[in-house]
Amino acid sequence: MEKILIKKLKSLSNPEAVAGMARFGINPKNTYGVSIPVLRKMAKEIGQNHLLAQRLWNSGVHEARILASMIDFPEEVTEKQMERWVMDFDSWDVCDQVCSNLFDQTKFAHKKAMDWSKRGEEFVKRAGFVLMAALSVHDKKAGDKNFLKFLPIIKREARDERNFVKKAVNWALRQIGKRNLHLNQKAIKTAKEIQEIESKAAKWIASDAIRELTSQAVQKRLRIK
Repeated sequence: MEKILIKKLKSLSNPEAVAGMARFGINPKNTYGVSIPVLRKMAKEIGQNHLLAQRLWNSGVHEARILASMIDFPEEVTEKQMERWVMDFDSWDVCDQVCSNLFDQTKFAHKKAMDWSKRGEEFVKRAGFVLMAALSVHDKKAGDKNFLKFLPIIKREARDERNFVKKAVNWALRQIGKRNLHLNQKAIKTAKEIQEIESKAAKWIASDAIRELTSQAVQKRLRIK
């Protein structure tokens, strides 16, 4: 089955799209240039299939790995699988899709967000903060304490100058701050503390987060909510 799907993905290949993806920092290796909407349509047609997801991932094809994250069962994902997959991340879009389509729905999500945020590998560390952002949006049942524990980590890692890391740190801070009014106040406080750090990355993360979290649009939405 996975060979048929890989063949279909290859038939949809778009060299111009691949070139465009590369300009946005997406690794063009083993990439066909198939869009996310097309992959989502394929995933809907396939349905959830844990074994097929593993086989698609093992193919090493960029789009097949994103497709794998769309069809896997979160309940069947193990810590071992998460550790294996995260070490394969070689592009920010695969990292973000896997974390927001699949990993954030697993019972290990909060733990991995904490663990990976301490790691040195660029895309592993990014995955930790993307998980924080995704959980802030998708985990409706989690209490504020689950997100308050992320704020000191965000402050700690705000000095990381690597582009894919600092953008994920910023994303996590903004998403936590948009969850509710209480977390908004705590996130703004954290951002102001980060702003005092002597680091270009930290100052960018903080100023961008403060701009959005104190905006009239966000404040109005949170008060209505």
